[in-house]
Amino acid sequence: MNPPNISLANQVAVITGGGGGIGRAIALAYASVGADVVIGDIIPERCEETVARVREIGREALPVPTDVTDTNQIRALIDSAAKHFGRIDILVNNAGGVSRKRFLDQSERSWRKHIDLNLVSVLAATSACVPVMIRGGRGGSVINVSSIEGSRAAPNYAVYAACKAGLLNLTRTLALEFAEHGIRVNAIAPDYTVTPGTSGNFTGPVDPAYWIQPSENQQAATARRIPLGRAGIDAECGNVAVFLSSRMSDYVTGTVIPVDGGTWASSGWLRNKAGQWTLTGDVET
Repeated sequence: MNPPNISLANQVAVITGGGGGIGRAIALAYASVGADVVIGDIIPERCEETVARVREIGREALPVPTDVTDTNQIRALIDSAAKHFGRIDILVNNAGGVSRKRFLDQSERSWRKHIDLNLVSVLAATSACVPVMIRGGRGGSVINVSSIEGSRAAPNYAVYAACKAGLLNLTRTLALEFAEHGIRVNAIAPDYTVTPGTSGNFTGPVDPAYWIQPSENQQAATARRIPLGRAGIDAECGNVAVFLSSRMSDYVTGTVIPVDGGTWASSGWLRNKAGQWTLTGDVET
């Protein structure tokens, strides 16, 4: 292994939803291996906090408050990044979100909000950013943050899961379309990961002091459901994103890497209370 191959020195990454959770973790991971970053997030305080952390690491960062449901704002984000740094090497389509609701209880307005947030935003950011990469002539890396729900049934999350499934196909298709330009397109698919959103911190600065902590029973249930026995940590997605953007993955494109502790592999198998693997229907035995 050649350590310089993991370096992103002097590269520029644009990250949507980069102010908290997985997006923030990816930004800090990129900065730790030499990249400058542009943070697009709907919450201005989170943009500024992530930028401050990146600068503490010693890299340059640009905050651009962005509502990714507005495609004009997405194009402005990409334009700001290109004008400020003169290049874009990496795009991370991370912004997204979901609310739990049965499909027949979900309004058309809710459908469209989910689609705009989780799928149209990716189309807009990619269509604006990739021409910048092509003009630069250095290739590039696009990373789409999907979800394990894009690969399995997801009751109460139907529209969200459909968007994430579409994102996986988009990843593979664009990998072929952009290959001639040396631009690689890959996706990561997390499952349950501890983030501000999953901890009740939906607005304002990221402050773990106010996060909702799971009960012992909830932690035990998570440990039984996830083969590695715990919830994911956002920095683990950051590590995979660094790999997918570095020379270490030069021959990797059109793929999806689950960052899920093994839940996709388990496919319905859970640990029972005795710690034995069993099918879902026997989980209480």
